[in-house]
Amino acid sequence: MPRNTRVEIFDRLPRPVIAVANDFPDGHTIPPHQHRRSQLLHGAAGAVLVTTAFGTWLVPPQRGMWIPGGVEHTVRMLGNVRTHSLYLEPAAAAGMPDRCQVVGLSPFMRTLLAEAMDLPVDHAPDSRAAALMALLLHEMRELPVLPLALPIPAHPALAEHCRRFLSRPTPHATIDAWSTALGMSRRAFTRLFRHETGLGFAAWRQQACLVTALPRLLAGEAVTTIAIDLGYDNPAAFTSMFKRLLGASPRSYLRRGG
Repeated sequence: MPRNTRVEIFDRLPRPVIAVANDFPDGHTIPPHQHRRSQLLHGAAGAVLVTTAFGTWLVPPQRGMWIPGGVEHTVRMLGNVRTHSLYLEPAAAAGMPDRCQVVGLSPFMRTLLAEAMDLPVDHAPDSRAAALMALLLHEMRELPVLPLALPIPAHPALAEHCRRFLSRPTPHATIDAWSTALGMSRRAFTRLFRHETGLGFAAWRQQACLVTALPRLLAGEAVTTIAIDLGYDNPAAFTSMFKRLLGASPRSYLRRGG
């Protein structure tokens, strides 16, 4: 049965962690909003695109995203999506990252999340449900970060250049071309780009291509078509980039469900 539960209903319950599941149709967009609690968003089925003032994050099926409390974000569904989310009180989230990030979820973690969705939200502090939530909190601190983020600079001219690039990414973009377009020396551009995004230009460019390609791949488009559209010299070059960033070829990635 489809679920549609608003976390605000349970937000003030005196529990360090609450679990909420929801179902959304393809293309559904949750407009800009924020939560008092920090959120671990897991796409149990379907992919999710999360956007904030600081960038865009692609959350493939079976992966998760950490969203700190108070961060305004928009969520767009890529396919029919079922979400499993944990919402943490500020005290429970102490020591967790203060920035959004996409994370890997082990089969064990995904099983724990699925189990948590069926437990009573207002569980007793000494119950099995409370013990499971405590285990989830422990496991969350060990989640690996995945390269599926696209930070957007605060620098106005550089931000505009990045957004324009995202409308048509290409692996052939160069530092020299960008620095010239922005009227900067190569050295000044390189320093500014890393300061603003936390990434080198080449790494950001690769992640832009990946974040653009992955929703198309999940929708069933051929690797050859995607590679050509993005400007790769051949499908093998695209596959090499994909495998380097995600640890599997596109075909293997799809076979294991993301």
